[in-house]
Amino acid sequence: MKLYAKTIPQTLPDWATTVTQSADLFEIEINDEHPNFQSLLEELETEIEPGIRGVKAEDLCSRLGIEMSNPHLHHLVQQAQTLISLIAAHPNYRQLLDLGYTPDLNIADAQTALTYLEWELERNRETSV
Repeated sequence: MKLYAKTIPQTLPDWATTVTQSADLFEIEINDEHPNFQSLLEELETEIEPGIRGVKAEDLCSRLGIEMSNPHLHHLVQQAQTLISLIAAHPNYRQLLDLGYTPDLNIADAQTALTYLEWELERNRETSV
């Protein structure tokens, strides 16, 4: 399991590792099978809705001493466009295409959907200004 945070404490539990770090984002990999993590989940488990038990991300992050990242949708769309471009250029993806991989929807469809979403975000930003 991965968490994305704005801030993290100096030391993380032995079941959590910082994978990447940029100026405004930490990517944390959680070993969700580690017994200490499982114990923490059991301790934090509550009834989220009637009949549904689980752990709220806010409670988990609070216990870990991290502040969750909630990037703007426009930023996420840009990241997705970049990742899709990297996938399209990746040699393993190109090899799959050469071997006859023909999905119903393709990389160009995904790029188009994200472009439409970007346009809608821009249009909404212009009307709200």
